[in-house]
Amino acid sequence: MSEGPPKEPLSLAQKIDHLFLTVHPKNRGPYSHEEVASAIKKSGGPAISASYIWQLRTGAKDNPTKKHLEALSGFFGVSPAYFFDDESSQRIANELSLLASMRDNQVRAVALRANGLSQETLETIQGFIERARALEGLMDGEDSTSRP
Repeated sequence: MSEGPPKEPLSLAQKIDHLFLTVHPKNRGPYSHEEVASAIKKSGGPAISASYIWQLRTGAKDNPTKKHLEALSGFFGVSPAYFFDDESSQRIANELSLLASMRDNQVRAVALRANGLSQETLETIQGFIERARALEGLMDGEDSTSRP
């Protein structure tokens, strides 16, 4: 799969928002800011309020402590490098998007049915999928639920 040109680095707010939108239990929406703040507190993390998390997520605040970023990364199950290294951030964001797409039963069914196929066959199927995405106007990393 072609990765194309490097993407613009995400802002801190975009990174946090991406975590909220992609890392949550199946069959429910994103965690609330209150849920995240409460879970961080219960795990012994630093004091952090739901309103402060909201401010970070919306970009109203953009200079959190390292401890706050480590607590957020711990809650969402990603490496703290997600916040500090653009290359790691992009790789982790791509992995999270893939995991989120696997929540879709049809996507998961296609992936499971492809197990055991030869590399040549997988590359052919990948070509079909890329062509179908182009025909539907989907960009890399975009899914049909994010379109208007």
